[in-house]
Amino acid sequence: MKLIVDVGNSRAKGVVMCGDEVVAESVVVEPTLAWLESLVVGRNVGHAIVSSTRGDGHSVAAMLRHYVSHVVLFEPATTPIPLGNHYGSKQTLGADRLAAAVGAVALYPASDIMIVDFGTAITIDYVVDGAFLGGNISPGVMTRFRALKEFTACLPLCSATDDVLEYGRTTREAIEQGVMRGVEHEIRGYVDAFCEENGKKIVIFTGGDAKYFVKRIKNAIFADCEPVVYGLSKILEYNA
Repeated sequence: MKLIVDVGNSRAKGVVMCGDEVVAESVVVEPTLAWLESLVVGRNVGHAIVSSTRGDGHSVAAMLRHYVSHVVLFEPATTPIPLGNHYGSKQTLGADRLAAAVGAVALYPASDIMIVDFGTAITIDYVVDGAFLGGNISPGVMTRFRALKEFTACLPLCSATDDVLEYGRTTREAIEQGVMRGVEHEIRGYVDAFCEENGKKIVIFTGGDAKYFVKRIKNAIFADCEPVVYGLSKILEYNA
């Protein structure tokens, strides 16, 4: 068995896998030694990979080595991957972005791919002709709501909604629809341009807020499995 540890901006996820099958998973705010122990004890975990966007990957990998003999710390600039990488500043490339690209290619090997990850930040990344090209980053849904609350005197803090209105009839509705429809139109523009320019194309939506937009934007596939976790699994296999 293998363990994938993905430490993101707002949570840490641990997934125990046997081949491509998920055996167990757990999500916490902060990775701890006790949490890692709970994932591996009683399971025959021989290999593990750690990815972190917080810069604490080395400490998490060190804790994990108490229980697992072979631990890979995924670093985009140095860790070998089964994918070309044309990104200009590999030292600053988010591990989750590159892992998602590897996972997407493993799922859809014969296509050019756009991956939209709706998290704390929204990332739009491209894999074309078997290589990661890069992409764009903008504020995520909740980040936009928090910005409106923090940088104004009177606006309330709102959150994502399934409601689709042409315009808001209250201040709360105006904020909700402004953020949700703003993201919708932003991403639709990327999707339309990508699909128009590429013949063999796949658009993948993933991340915590993806469920709100897969209903609003056509031509997108909602990832049943998480491309980041799946990609880290493939990177671990590649380095094992």
